[in-house]
Amino acid sequence: MAKLIFEKSRAGSKRYDVADFTGLEPESPFVPEDIRRTGPLPLPEVAEVDVVRHYTALSRNNFGVDVGFYPLGSCTMKYNPKVNEEIASLPEWAQLHPEQPVETTQGALLLMHELQYMLAEISGMRAVSLQPAAGAHGELTGMLMFRAYFNDVGEARKVMIVPDSSHGTNPASATIAGFKVVHLESDERGMVTVKALKALCEKHGEGNIGGIMMTNPNTLGVFEQEVKEVAEYLHSIGALLYYDGANLNASLGYVRPGDMGFDQVHFNLHKTFSTPHGGGGPGSGPVGVCEKLKPFLPYPIVERTDSGFGFHRPEKSIGRMKLYFGNFLVLVKALVYLRALGREGLKRVAENAVLNANYIQERLKDAYDIPYYQRCMHEFVLSAARQKKLGVRALDIAKKLLNDGFHAPTIYFPLIVPEAMMIEPTETESRETLDAFCDAMLRYAREIEEDPEKFKELPNLRIQHLDEVAAARNPVVRWVPEQSKRE
Repeated sequence: MAKLIFEKSRAGSKRYDVADFTGLEPESPFVPEDIRRTGPLPLPEVAEVDVVRHYTALSRNNFGVDVGFYPLGSCTMKYNPKVNEEIASLPEWAQLHPEQPVETTQGALLLMHELQYMLAEISGMRAVSLQPAAGAHGELTGMLMFRAYFNDVGEARKVMIVPDSSHGTNPASATIAGFKVVHLESDERGMVTVKALKALCEKHGEGNIGGIMMTNPNTLGVFEQEVKEVAEYLHSIGALLYYDGANLNASLGYVRPGDMGFDQVHFNLHKTFSTPHGGGGPGSGPVGVCEKLKPFLPYPIVERTDSGFGFHRPEKSIGRMKLYFGNFLVLVKALVYLRALGREGLKRVAENAVLNANYIQERLKDAYDIPYYQRCMHEFVLSAARQKKLGVRALDIAKKLLNDGFHAPTIYFPLIVPEAMMIEPTETESRETLDAFCDAMLRYAREIEEDPEKFKELPNLRIQHLDEVAAARNPVVRWVPEQSKRE
């Protein structure tokens, strides 16, 4: 195990000086006296060259899309053009200050206004807010708007339906917004059916149903064939439909959530529209809404006025969801991406994403179980249940992929598939890359049948088989020196 920088510390090795602020400490009005630090900072004493080598070595242990294939299902970890990063880093964008007068930021407001329009057109919505800072943040924004709408029309609808194939954050977002979440079971095809939906709504009372949160295609990579009928039924009982845009990569340019009957959608700009995704950010989760939900959008919305561009607060707005105007540089990259591709380019994104997913599925279908096998969209879910009977879990296969230079797919999700491995190749990978991944997966299936225990050997990983359950239940989140532990 590599040592931490603190463990490399040696007295007398430091090559830095810390300014003396002793005279300022007693007068500090901001930090209560009982929690002020006293004495020298416990910084490690390490020479500069060793610090550089330490963190450079750590960075080389990271895996990212610039290093290799990243088929992390549901997260759409695709390669993003570096030119978009370069444009977003231009000082004209990067050095803007959100407190500047609007007269001095007309270019930025024009960019936001244009992005609002493009996202509305792509989704079939009537208006868009760029405020939310992530996908789950967009979900929460949507649920708060649903609640505000029902309060405004005087209806106490408290039940939100979430299919069993939904994204894991959907139930949490609905719950935080004050809804009671009830789960809807998928049929044998992995789809929502109107029959099951009606039975569930009748059970909880149609007048209590606030709506449904759906992803289409869903997390199994399956397009919901009854989505129009679902929308018609829910609208007939006064409920609303929320579209989780996490899988929008599969349908760009071909079908719009608004045309399916959804009242609201959130976008993951960091999945679909060219911001590197992962490590906690940066993200952006704009929301689009139908006509009747426009008054409840979070503010500010950018609008064109006689004197240029300015900000607008919808009359029944739920308020701000984030300081200022969203993650602005993510918005810059999204607009650059959309302008570069255009309408036909977006369609090619969807075409290639779907083609790549089906190619991998067809190559792997005989070596692994695929419980909901059919023509998939941009991703599919296979099961390592067959391999588990021989003593090898999906987790073991995932670690083997990491050992061999591929990032692992999403595993153990969705929960309705045992030993799930959700694979999303995206549109940016070549056939050579897909074949290398498939060849590895097919080789693993053979090796597991021949010698399951030998298969688990991981000669190239720095960290190998951990006790994940113990780590989850007893997390150690702060390093403590051995001497302090003994004391």
